[in-house]
Amino acid sequence: MGKLDGKVALITGSGRNIGRATVLMLAAEGAYVVVNSRTNKAEADAVAQEVRAGGGKALSLLADVAKKEQVDSMVSRALSEFGRIDILINNAAIRPHKPFTEVTLEDWESVRGVVLDGAFYCTRAVINSMVANQYGRILFFTGEGAFTGGAARAHVSAAKMGLVGLARSLASEFAGQNIRVNVVSPGSIDTSRANPEWYQGRPPNAAGIPLGRQGTVEEIAATCLFLVSDDGGFITGQTIHVNGGVGFY
Repeated sequence: MGKLDGKVALITGSGRNIGRATVLMLAAEGAYVVVNSRTNKAEADAVAQEVRAGGGKALSLLADVAKKEQVDSMVSRALSEFGRIDILINNAAIRPHKPFTEVTLEDWESVRGVVLDGAFYCTRAVINSMVANQYGRILFFTGEGAFTGGAARAHVSAAKMGLVGLARSLASEFAGQNIRVNVVSPGSIDTSRANPEWYQGRPPNAAGIPLGRQGTVEEIAATCLFLVSDDGGFITGQTIHVNGGVGFY
């Protein structure tokens, strides 16, 4: 018996790294999973095939979460396939670094579109199903940079902190419908970086981390599993920092 037997989970941005690890961990606990990528169908299909090879059920779907019509289409397909969505993990994000004086309106809207608007579109698309079933688990992802106020990340930090406010409000509004909403804030995690130019020669590493190492994608996935399973049953409206002891927020 898995902790998520029969539950249906949609994880955005799940073709690689934290998203992929979370898909595999939730599927191992019995969840049916929807794998999402913006454009890389081969990557999403490969993750879904990993789930099926382990005896699980998976559906891979392309959708740009910054586009409401694509989100609605993805959720409609998932509901048609599985009949319900119990768990939503808003993992899709972009994190371009740029000095504030160089941030254009296009830059601002692009980051907000994926990080904040995308989370809103996805949550809005699944919430009615959760209310109808009197069950829901929603996670958002922020990052320690939003709390420390790192330079050249104002647009990213603003969008990420918006998720904290969204989570707190939703947690309060929907607690009575057995819907829990939380935020995961990863620290420096050992992942592949699709856009190394964003880090301007300062790739994430273990410097300054009290535990002396970067985190792993599996450790973030385990945090997600804890929060969406009954193990985290009395936690809602909270931000869980998984950062090896960097700062206290």
